[in-house]
Amino acid sequence: DIDDSCDVVVLTGAAGAFSGGGDLNWILAMCGDFVYATPDAVFADPHVAVGLVAGDGGAVIWPQLVGYARARRYLLTGDAIRGREAAEMGLITEAVPDDQLDALVDAMAQRLASGASYAVKYTKAAINAGLKVTAAAVIDRASAFENLTQFTNDNRIAAEAFLAKEKPVFTRS
Repeated sequence: DIDDSCDVVVLTGAAGAFSGGGDLNWILAMCGDFVYATPDAVFADPHVAVGLVAGDGGAVIWPQLVGYARARRYLLTGDAIRGREAAEMGLITEAVPDDQLDALVDAMAQRLASGASYAVKYTKAAINAGLKVTAAAVIDRASAFENLTQFTNDNRIAAEAFLAKEKPVFTRS
């Protein structure tokens, strides 16, 4: 739980990973106000690689951050993007060398925490207003489609291949 009186929250990865999956109650990395990563960090939404619809936020946030053409490119293939490229296309805020990452994040957190809290809070709300409208229009449908695809042969094939440490071979049935 997060203390509502807190003005700044910094989320970090551990053991070499930030997130291996989505949580609808706490949409992760790319919905942060600022997302910093190393140039070699890996970002991907591999739902389609396991026979699922990108229903837990990817279909909402990726098009808003990188545009629909690029979002289709990555969401429909599940291909990964390195931190440097993610920053260049606007998927994340910035890619910085590992030895500078903590200092940069700490400096931004301090800057925001010492800023005009109401101005920051309400500017954030204004920026996010459009995203909330888009999310409301997309997330229910995307989540429903993701739930449906959990019962398809594609998802079964992907799960079996994962357990066997093989690449899935999808069929058209």
